[in-house]
Amino acid sequence: MSTQKIVLVTGCSKGGIGFSLCEAYAAQGCVVYATARRPEAMEGFRDPSKIRALKLDVLSDENVHDVVKTIIDREGRIDILVNNAGSAAPGAMLDLTIDEARRAFEINTFSVLTVSKAVAPYMAQRKSGTIVNIGSIAAEFPTPWAGIYSATKAAMHMITDTLWMECQPLGINVTLVAPGAVISNISVNAHPLLKIPENTLYRDYIPQIMRRLNVSQNAASSMNTDEFARRVAKETVRKNPPRYLTLGGASTLFKIFVWLPRVWVLKLLWWRFSKP
Repeated sequence: MSTQKIVLVTGCSKGGIGFSLCEAYAAQGCVVYATARRPEAMEGFRDPSKIRALKLDVLSDENVHDVVKTIIDREGRIDILVNNAGSAAPGAMLDLTIDEARRAFEINTFSVLTVSKAVAPYMAQRKSGTIVNIGSIAAEFPTPWAGIYSATKAAMHMITDTLWMECQPLGINVTLVAPGAVISNISVNAHPLLKIPENTLYRDYIPQIMRRLNVSQNAASSMNTDEFARRVAKETVRKNPPRYLTLGGASTLFKIFVWLPRVWVLKLLWWRFSKP
């Protein structure tokens, strides 16, 4: 059996964190299976010889199991699973429809369970493997105009912490990665999702809502995607990866927030994202 680690990454469209993670794991000598709902969105890898692209809709149980079986049939194992697929849910919480909120939870939260449940039995058979879940610092403290996104990631953080405990007897490592601001295509993808209803209660805050969409994409304060991916891959290919990893713009600030009275932090974030 090859000593190269076999890695499965979800949500690998070009311009996003997943795309860069695939290249970073390949640079570590891994065989990488990059997946996305649209295969054409994954074109342009620097080293395609080490990266295989597969179509995967994380909302389809059948598709998830088919992709996992395909990799197992080809490679005999999956050493690292990276649950990276995600979606923004921009706008005031009271403005989003229940269907929009439900879809965000399906993609950001429940898909982590779906893919992990498909992969974990194969890891458990070998008493070896690592599950890496890409969360967000916004799971610790929400910001206005992105509350549903924060809620989906907060739930995913709890799922990851529980998996870390429950996977220990199975020989499976679980790592939670909480990115801060990282340059990616998340803002570009978020713009079409923002639908402000005509009867919104927040008409006076529309400029602030629009500004919130791009807050993580400031080159001066955000981490380069390739650097983020390189550091995550380096830490998670280890035999004993960390339980928790946070990096990116504002990640240090959010570490400090944990030690402050929560109401102070929430007032600060409201002021930051509500001022004209």
